[in-house]
Amino acid sequence: MTVPDKSSRYNGLPTIAVPAPDGSTRLLGAPRVVPRPATKGTYDVRAGDRLDLLGQSATGDSTRWWVLADANPLADAGELEHPGLTIDLPDA
Repeated sequence: MTVPDKSSRYNGLPTIAVPAPDGSTRLLGAPRVVPRPATKGTYDVRAGDRLDLLGQSATGDSTRWWVLADANPLADAGELEHPGLTIDLPDA
C-alpha cells in the first residue's frame, strides 16, 4: 500500500484499502459524501443549456456549476444538461 506524500493536500484524509486484480491492495481516498444543500425550487433543462450557464443562472457564478451537481446527485454531472430533466436549484 502507498501512503500519500506528507506534503500532499490529501494527507490525513480518510482512505480505504481496495483489493487489486493482481492480489495487492491499493490505498485510495475514501469517497466524498456531500450532504444535499437546501434548494429554492426546480428548473426544467432546455436544449442548449450547459452546466456553466446553469451555474451562472443559479448562483451568479459560472464556475460554481458544481453546486448544481451537489444538489442533484447523479453519477455524471454532465447528465444535468439533458433537455427535459427537472433539476433542483440550490439555495446558494
